[in-house]
Amino acid sequence: MRIKRWGLLGIFSGLMVGFSLILLIGGKRIGGLYDLLSSSPVYYYLTAAVALLGGFLGLVWAVSRLALSVTAPLDFLNNPPSNLILKSRLLDRGPKVVTIGGGTGLSVLLRGLKQYTSNITAVVTVMDDGGSSGRLRREMDMLPPGDIRNCLIALADDESRMSKIFQHRFENGSELEGHSLGNLIIAGVEQIEGSFDRAIEETSKLLNIRGRVIPSTLKNTNLVARLEGGEVVSGESSLSDNPERIEKLELEEEAPPYQPAIEEIRSADVIVLGPGSLFTSLIPNLLVNRVGKAIEESSGKKFYVANIMTEPGETDGFSVTDHLRVLESYLNFSSLDYVVVNVGKVNQELLDRYAREGAELVEPDLVDDNEYGVKPLLDNLVDTVELEGKRTVKHNAERLAKLVLSSID
Repeated sequence: MRIKRWGLLGIFSGLMVGFSLILLIGGKRIGGLYDLLSSSPVYYYLTAAVALLGGFLGLVWAVSRLALSVTAPLDFLNNPPSNLILKSRLLDRGPKVVTIGGGTGLSVLLRGLKQYTSNITAVVTVMDDGGSSGRLRREMDMLPPGDIRNCLIALADDESRMSKIFQHRFENGSELEGHSLGNLIIAGVEQIEGSFDRAIEETSKLLNIRGRVIPSTLKNTNLVARLEGGEVVSGESSLSDNPERIEKLELEEEAPPYQPAIEEIRSADVIVLGPGSLFTSLIPNLLVNRVGKAIEESSGKKFYVANIMTEPGETDGFSVTDHLRVLESYLNFSSLDYVVVNVGKVNQELLDRYAREGAELVEPDLVDDNEYGVKPLLDNLVDTVELEGKRTVKHNAERLAKLVLSSID
């Protein structure tokens, strides 16, 4: 951890300061003081011992108090300083990972990745037009902050505490009811800073996140879906309300990319698409100009994480290959290396509840020798979490991150 070299440099620097003081005071004055003290050996050695001990204790006390002041928020009982420093250095040396998507699915992946690397960039969709995000978008003419908020919390250093604060939803008040506190904070910071990307940066500092969260575009536009029957619907929140399958997805207006997103994708060691809603979290990012091209041209290893469950009104009855068949229309698969596929089971009680809601397990039908030329990574990735008051099937964050990162060694 390079502690010894800095300790030796500190001692040497202290000696240099002492030597310079001797030169400034002058040899005669130093000699006079030496003659005065040396006239009595007892006083001479006692003074030397007191000065040495006092100086050493003062130095140790000052340094220790400085260290405690700086590191007071850290839990040294469970995490000694040496462990914290070593962990920070190891995370700084981790691979550069770019994740692309949105919603709660992407935040699960981020939660796992931050245990292995701090070089994480989440490129997040900003097309949501429902709930708290949609209201803020309409009333304040800003980009929807909800998916950004979820990713920021997932990367926060103290996720449990920050999640409790930022995910809090107001339960009363005609104007506040239904809003999440985190969305309002981001909206307020945007008004202070003058732009959405600066608001994300400042909120990232507030949460002390491990990595970076950025939008795929700063263009405030909507999703437009052409359905199999020919009907055209606009707005992300409208897609799941229609029983007809989506034939084609596009943007209401052309959206230029957020340039830092393009730069991060091009320089990534690893690019992970998903997990998350196929039509409302993943594909919207690929509709932004040059994002798909940047993914295809990047030299990093590329992964697509298939969902565990289908989504009512969007991917009813979809298997893994059905997801790939849709995704292929928006991304050249020749550059894709791996598809992460869950082969784990969900307990029957939970499956029955999902079935009543119109969802089922995504069939893991992707084989090694497939038409897309990608390698399937199969594992039991099932986990369940409490979300909005009910048990929800999600990817296991740690196993998912470990599976992805172990595949690049």
